[in-house]
Amino acid sequence: MHDIADEWLTPPERLAIAYAPRALRPAWTGLLALDRRLADAAKTGREPIMIQLRLAWWRDRLAEPAVDRPAGEPLLAILVAWDDERAALGAMVDGWEAQVVGEDGGAALDLARAGAIVALARMAGVAETPALTALATDWAHGHGFRGADLPRALRPLLLIDHFDHAGEKPPWRVMIGAMRKGWLGR
Repeated sequence: MHDIADEWLTPPERLAIAYAPRALRPAWTGLLALDRRLADAAKTGREPIMIQLRLAWWRDRLAEPAVDRPAGEPLLAILVAWDDERAALGAMVDGWEAQVVGEDGGAALDLARAGAIVALARMAGVAETPALTALATDWAHGHGFRGADLPRALRPLLLIDHFDHAGEKPPWRVMIGAMRKGWLGR
């Protein structure tokens, strides 16, 4: 798991995952690394057909049960944690394809990211509620979590959001804020 995290995740994302419950860290790592890998596959400047071929490979692999997936791709090994919720990851592939090839302006990708967060919450045993869906949607759209009360399983969202909205604050303030959000959830 460390190789994937080191290769595909930013230091703030790795710190955010550290505040997740231990059992959910592989799921968080897989989700964030997959999003980065899909972004790389859909990189601007590539031919749309090549993007579609790369994304189709991920779509096909994520549609398969984990036991049927080929060995050798470390990210697929981490995504075993998502086996029961793999449809949410497949929707992210579709969202990336819609953003690059379609004309939806990223709406399908935002919806898929929110759906993946809700799926991760289900994996953690957190009840799916309209409030949870709204928080996941806000995160996917890049809105802040002012006053949000997230379960510990979703606390990495608070930290990712914190780092995304840090602006020009001094680094020491950013880190103190991150530790407060990680420990206290606010």
